[in-house]
Amino acid sequence: MATPHALTHARGQLHTDRLAGSARGRRFGPLRTSLLVGATAALTLTVLPGTATAVPGDATTADQAAARVADAEHRLEVVAEQLNEARVLLAGHQDAARAAEEAADEAQRRLDALDGQIRQLARSAYTGSATSHFDVLLTSNSAQDLVSQMGTLDAIAGYTNEVLAEVSVVAEGAEQSRESADRAAAEAQEQVDEIADQQKELEGQIAEFQRQYDALSAPQQAVVAQAHGGGEALPAPSGVVASSAAAQKAVDTALAQVGDPYVWGAGGPNAFDCSGLTSYAYAAAGVSLPHSSKSQAGMGQAVPANALQPGDLLFFYSPTSHVAMYIGNGQMVHASTSSQPVKVASFNAMKGDFTHARRIAG
Repeated sequence: MATPHALTHARGQLHTDRLAGSARGRRFGPLRTSLLVGATAALTLTVLPGTATAVPGDATTADQAAARVADAEHRLEVVAEQLNEARVLLAGHQDAARAAEEAADEAQRRLDALDGQIRQLARSAYTGSATSHFDVLLTSNSAQDLVSQMGTLDAIAGYTNEVLAEVSVVAEGAEQSRESADRAAAEAQEQVDEIADQQKELEGQIAEFQRQYDALSAPQQAVVAQAHGGGEALPAPSGVVASSAAAQKAVDTALAQVGDPYVWGAGGPNAFDCSGLTSYAYAAAGVSLPHSSKSQAGMGQAVPANALQPGDLLFFYSPTSHVAMYIGNGQMVHASTSSQPVKVASFNAMKGDFTHARRIAG
């Protein structure tokens, strides 16, 4: 049967775990607060080289000025999509931290449930109500009584040992869960701090780009739109037919956003960046896509360019930093660039930068 020493150790473990649980709650407080005010990344965002000096006035010709702005705009899109990917990674870290905390809480609940059993065993051990094998031998009236009572004592002892073993395992599991939660929280905090600085830098770069773009003449701005905006805007088609209900809903939703402004990091309902538009469109169809062209580029099934169907996602540049939705007849709808609203354009206008396509539904 359980010894007073073993029972005392088990009860002490319960007390230690409760104190650890309180400390864990305090440790998670700052993380929850920080996650509300910042985003994070497990990767380093690209710093735009030369953006501050790529001023239209420095160029010798209007074409050079427009080319510089178009180049800056593309590099900013790369950074913005990296920021989107960073936010996707942050969500994963948040989920991991929450899961670890929930696991620790569940372990603590199991310990609390066992607490009553341990206390009862302790009372039996200390009050002398338990009977020893020797006592049974002296008081049994028959061999049958002796065998029966000895079996009962062995069963009680076995149960006691099982409970104590379970307490030990649960206590160890709770501690491991807390350690995992602490590690996840520390990593998330470091990444929050890193992205906060990088986000400020990105905002400064966006402001610089806008200043450059505003300094261009209307014809120069048209050159920028042609260079990076996927060509001229085309009328939104009607009667696009997709191969599945989900793809149809996504196409219809994307086309309904034509004319909405491009905003870095926006995912609707009234403004979008490239991956924000595609994730918003598929969300309407009940399909969850991360708000990141890089993450979207690995979802669904690969499809060759000569077999595209409405609703397929088109990815551009290497590494991936732009996504559009194919709508049939060699056309696509996308949030193309900060200087252009959501629009329909020719796929051929950007085919030189096309890398691959993915079928999300169909």
